[in-house]
Amino acid sequence: MCTPSERPPSIEAYPDGPFIIRGTVEVVDESGNRIVTRRGTSALCRCGASAIKPWCDGTHKIVGFRG
Repeated sequence: MCTPSERPPSIEAYPDGPFIIRGTVEVVDESGNRIVTRRGTSALCRCGASAIKPWCDGTHKIVGFRG
């Protein structure tokens, strides 16, 4: 069995919600700056309304995001 740090990375779009990233991945912003992740699972905003971008803060529910 793989530990979280050994798990192959995966990205899944949750219905009407964020992208869920599992495993070890490198996240970079639009300028190429590395964004440190400290968890084996992270949620990336895809509605554009999160106050803590690039991370999801649940705002997609408030704004009625459909995707």
